[in-house]
Amino acid sequence: MTNPENATTAVKSAERALAILELLTQRERPLGFGQIASALGYPKSSLHQLLRTLIARGWVEVDQAAGSYTLGIRTWEAGNAYLRAVDLIERARPYMEAVRDQIDETVQLAVLDGRYNVYIAKVDGKQNLAMVSTVGRRIEAHATGLGKALLSGLTDAQVVGLLHDVQLERFTDTTIAELSDLILELAHIREQGYALDNEEHTLGVRCVASPLRDHTGQVVAAISVSVPTVRWSHDVQERIIQLLDDATTPLSSALGWRPAA
Repeated sequence: MTNPENATTAVKSAERALAILELLTQRERPLGFGQIASALGYPKSSLHQLLRTLIARGWVEVDQAAGSYTLGIRTWEAGNAYLRAVDLIERARPYMEAVRDQIDETVQLAVLDGRYNVYIAKVDGKQNLAMVSTVGRRIEAHATGLGKALLSGLTDAQVVGLLHDVQLERFTDTTIAELSDLILELAHIREQGYALDNEEHTLGVRCVASPLRDHTGQVVAAISVSVPTVRWSHDVQERIIQLLDDATTPLSSALGWRPAA
């Protein structure tokens, strides 16, 4: 059971750490310890601990000789990751819209964040009954077509390392809730090139998802088409598989991917 006092302390520490990063971002120049303490009004003992943690994690750098603090390498990496995501969305949207225009269903783009898939873009069809999803939403990857397409880009060892101590939640009767079964499913996805979601996260919704690869051949995102089961059929499934292949192949090529000869 979570201790409310510990949770409150953790939230306060997170807010203070973010405030330090925001301050260093706004000032755009090195700041001394006294300047940070004066600007934020934190107790010096707490500020020392927060700065030590941020330095250890690479979010802040310290010039020992000058006694000043600046943003660390992790902020640069995070900024580049954000720019890559924005670039990916801009590149992917025309392909997503082309798929949507052909099938008139919800098309989504997601990336992997740990054991979750995170929606970063979507385009909706004009159907009255449609998949409801939100950009920014995080869902357990093992239970969605998008998530399984993303996980298929990892090796079995990486998947085991990511999920070995996680109890895979069973959302419906068809959710894959055993790691060994998921490993087998991912092998099948790698072989066929796409993932299926048979009402594994949401009853009444099925989907097909295909991975996107970059210049290194790594899976960096995935695109899916979600369809209510009342409009699902084998022919619809096959059509979506082809539409996604028509979209992800040139989009992956635009990201620098070259299939093995």
